[in-house]
Amino acid sequence: MRTRTTQPRKVNVVTLGCAKNIYDSEVLMGQLRANSYEVEHESKSDDSGIVIINTCGFIESAKQESIDTIIRFSQAKEQGMVDRVYVTGCLSERYKDELQDGIPEVDAWFGTRELPRLLKTLRADYKRDLVGERLLTTPAHYAYLKIAEGCDRPCAFCAIPLMRGKHVSTPMEDLVKQAQKLAANGVRELILIAQDLTYYGLDIYRGRKLAELVRRLSDVEGIDWIRLHYAFPTGFPMDVLDVMAERSNVCNYLDMPLQHASDDILKSMRRGITQEKMDRLIGDIRNRVPEIAIRTTLICGFPGETEGHHQDMLEWTNRMRFERVGCFTYSHEENTHAFKMEDNVSEDVKRKRVEEIMEQQAGMSFELNQKFVGTRQRALVDRTEDGLWVGRTEWDSPDVDNEVRISVSEDVHLRIGDFAEVEIESATEFDLHGKLV
Repeated sequence: MRTRTTQPRKVNVVTLGCAKNIYDSEVLMGQLRANSYEVEHESKSDDSGIVIINTCGFIESAKQESIDTIIRFSQAKEQGMVDRVYVTGCLSERYKDELQDGIPEVDAWFGTRELPRLLKTLRADYKRDLVGERLLTTPAHYAYLKIAEGCDRPCAFCAIPLMRGKHVSTPMEDLVKQAQKLAANGVRELILIAQDLTYYGLDIYRGRKLAELVRRLSDVEGIDWIRLHYAFPTGFPMDVLDVMAERSNVCNYLDMPLQHASDDILKSMRRGITQEKMDRLIGDIRNRVPEIAIRTTLICGFPGETEGHHQDMLEWTNRMRFERVGCFTYSHEENTHAFKMEDNVSEDVKRKRVEEIMEQQAGMSFELNQKFVGTRQRALVDRTEDGLWVGRTEWDSPDVDNEVRISVSEDVHLRIGDFAEVEIESATEFDLHGKLV
């Protein structure tokens, strides 16, 4: 064991999984900083006395990544590179009992709703007055805003309710305060996230209040873009589209995971919707907001999925012409409703079906992107790369969607977080290429 050179008041927070986990880590780091801890996110150095791993437990690959990360830092602790290792998040919520027996090097395990207990373990106070105080891990010009926790939906494949609990909306006043503080610190884009945006308000206001929330957030001075992620199709509140059409700072963008197209599989998934109803919903959305880009995600290989069901989904996605599509293989998760079913589609077949969906979507995306050639588009600059500025249009969310690659002459002054007017000169399947106007 090497001689300890760690700093006991320095914390390295490691985040795995989705944007909800990123948000949780940012809140945790804001609390620690307010308690005079020195905090880093995914530090490259080995001098942190404390490591906190915020885990993901959604699907098998994510669980394995989380376990591998815990083992890596447990070994670092044995070697004297860190003093203490704590684990929080979804994996810890779901499998704490099994994991603490198998990995005894971890000092303590915490669930998804145990931030006060985690802080108390670190002899830090949970400061309730720190509404909106976060240590952002994203670029300074955009931030995730989690408007609710948990989920009440009964989807057969999903373990989220096991890890995050029932749906709990955050009061509007708190969210507006958070948005105001983020805007004051330079954030220009808010990305609204939850397990289900469309359920917002039902628990505390006795009605769906997403439209009212978006309207109030759009009034916050300094917020140029508001983007909606993770909208459930059943019971979708159409009035939010009126706000989208009315307000210039609400992006014409909607992330709506639809998961499948076959009525048989949708029923087995317990989605509460049919292909016909999805067709009608998508048609209504596009009629109300003609310029909208719809992003959806699909699952291949759900128990009982035949080649016929898969072909139905291929034909449907080709007909629906979604602007953005993500596709994943089904993961057989313990204690979900679907776990009672036989996982009877092989991994090879699952991957083959995903590849077919995404190959089709690549062709679709190439075709849809050609309409931008010769036009001028407003792009938000995220970073520089290979001598180019890289940004996004209002139809693109960071990390998952298309990008705009911008060539700029040396005499032009452009900064990360600026909006740029770009003349699009060419387009590929997933990128636009242009020059600054």
